[in-house]
Amino acid sequence: MPNYSRLSVLFIASEADPLIKVGGLGDVAGSLPRAIRALNLSSNGSPLELDVRLVIPFHPRIRRDRYSPHKIAEFPIQTTDGEILATAFSLKIDGLPVYMIGGEPIDQESAVYSANLEADGYKYVFFSQAALALARILNWKPDILHANDWHTAPAVYSLALYRPLDPFFSHTASLLTVHNLPYLGAMTAPALDAFGLPPADQSGLPDWAQHMALPLGLLTADSIVAVSPGYSKEILTEEFGSGLQTFLRSHQEKITGILNGLDTDRWDPSRDVELAANFSSGNLPARSANKSILQEELGLEINPRIPLLAMVTRMDPQKGVDLAIAALRLLLQSIDVNSHTLQAVFLGTGDPILESAVRHLEQDYPDKVRARIMYDERLSRHIYAGADVLLMPSRYEPCGLSQMIAMHYGCVPIARATGGLSDTIQDPTTSEMSTGFLFKKAEPDGLVDAIQHALMVYSQDPPGWQKIQIHGMQQDFSWDRSAREYLKRYRMLFGRK
Repeated sequence: MPNYSRLSVLFIASEADPLIKVGGLGDVAGSLPRAIRALNLSSNGSPLELDVRLVIPFHPRIRRDRYSPHKIAEFPIQTTDGEILATAFSLKIDGLPVYMIGGEPIDQESAVYSANLEADGYKYVFFSQAALALARILNWKPDILHANDWHTAPAVYSLALYRPLDPFFSHTASLLTVHNLPYLGAMTAPALDAFGLPPADQSGLPDWAQHMALPLGLLTADSIVAVSPGYSKEILTEEFGSGLQTFLRSHQEKITGILNGLDTDRWDPSRDVELAANFSSGNLPARSANKSILQEELGLEINPRIPLLAMVTRMDPQKGVDLAIAALRLLLQSIDVNSHTLQAVFLGTGDPILESAVRHLEQDYPDKVRARIMYDERLSRHIYAGADVLLMPSRYEPCGLSQMIAMHYGCVPIARATGGLSDTIQDPTTSEMSTGFLFKKAEPDGLVDAIQHALMVYSQDPPGWQKIQIHGMQQDFSWDRSAREYLKRYRMLFGRK
């Protein structure tokens, strides 16, 4: 029977900062397990010990010399063609036990995510099976299996299939966090077959989804968490449901939304060593030095009165980069070429077509626009600390991190009212405690209107603008808040089991 003074959580993900990070999932898996483990709560008046352990693939890009993990086990994973040897390594990061699993499907591809979808499917189905097997090798029975996205959803499905006949996992409940629903795990059917995971016939899933990693995880997870309350509702709709909306509505009782957090130690304008001047909500005037330095760094006119708009993003249609380009063209075309109405900077890489469009905008307005087509965290910090506005016109945004960082740094977001952006940004038309500006339709005109509204406040009501900045800087986006919400879900599942 479970020990109700102890809660054991097996947290599995495809990436985790600082070991390896490609996107937002790396931030989550690097921060959330540590935040949960750090909680000091009680159960019925007695201490509740939280034993959280993180497992990720031992990707070839993880630097062996930097982290020095030690080998703890080798064990076979069964397939229809025989056995594949898995190797497990262990280390600790800030007190968190971390295990990394290697094996031929993981070792043969250096990229965390490759263009070969079938090979990726084989890699992550293997990893999912090996993560469960590792718990058995360690003789450590997890109360909760916490999986993330399609890469680890096969572990949830495997657990559900074999749990009724497996005493080791008989009390293990599963929670699956959905970070980005459209990534369903295409081309995973051959791998699922190879590792003995059959299609889910007559399950309520659409026919095309009955042998695909994420849908199978969603089908069998005891709890589903979307990465914001807004996104948990959006995935039930035709626009955002990726073809699974009808199925998800039928499982709505097990779906909730928990907003991702922000590493407030890593992103702290009062201590950020990369900034020209540190500042806080209690010392906002000190922020202005960062704008002057940023304008100089970008080769723009150094003028505190000119509003500086920024976009720090992956160049992707999802992020609405094309909407930002079109909106800025409309605004720049409507003003005198010699006026100082606004400046803009783009930072990021991605779709070559969007990269080219940003460069063309810079060529057409060389005194007002800068295109920095690169990944540069140092420059991103300068932008968050020095720009006046961050543009986030995303077509969909499950949670979003940039708007949280921007608000924390006094940079006011203008964003589309979708997913986590709606949950984190308060518009002045709906709240006296405004933290930014929202618009509804994914169209350039809507973004233009929002920018014009923001610039009117910026130029005509400086005290009102400062209030928006301060309200944003004072928001609680800490991982502690997110961890407490996850712990509530764990305890609900724990008690149910």
